[in-house]
Parts: sequence; C-alpha cells; structure tokens
Amino acid sequence: MSTVNSVNKIRLPPSAKVVLSILEDGKAKTFKDMTDEAEIAPRTIRYALKRLKESGLIIEKFNFRDARQVLYQKNTITKSDKTPEMAST
Repeated sequence: MSTVNSVNKIRLPPSAKVVLSILEDGKAKTFKDMTDEAEIAPRTIRYALKRLKESGLIIEKFNFRDARQVLYQKNTITKSDKTPEMAST
C-alpha cells in the first residue's frame, strides 16, 4: 500500500492535506516555512501537524542548525517498513 492510498483511507481535514502537499518534495521544513508557504493561520497548521503525526504520515526531526525549531518531513512508508498491525488498517 502506498502513502497516497493510506492518506485516502484516513479522514484528514483540508489543512492537513495542504500541509502534506507542502511536504511532498521530501525535504524537511520548519513550522515557519510551512506557515509562509501555505498562508494558513499558524494555529491551523499546528492542528494539521498534530493530525498528521497521529496518523503516522509525517515525522519530527531534530534541527541541528537551530535546536529551537523542529523539522517536519513526510514519512515514507515502504512495504518492508510495515508491521502486521499497519497492514491491517
């Protein structure tokens, strides 16, 4: 199952879909990068990030350049990474 199929099965708010599309290029981005690019209220972006993290579609990474900021990146799911529990959902 590809990531696109899992996104379609998970009910996400439109803001989460916008944030996910911003992260499509695979590059890690900061919260500020996403608010600038999406032109959505920061509170809405925060909620979208929360929903995407809960769904396992994005991951948080430590920012070595600036420890005050967290980097967000799209989680790449491959068949070898799946556990039996993930495959059944």
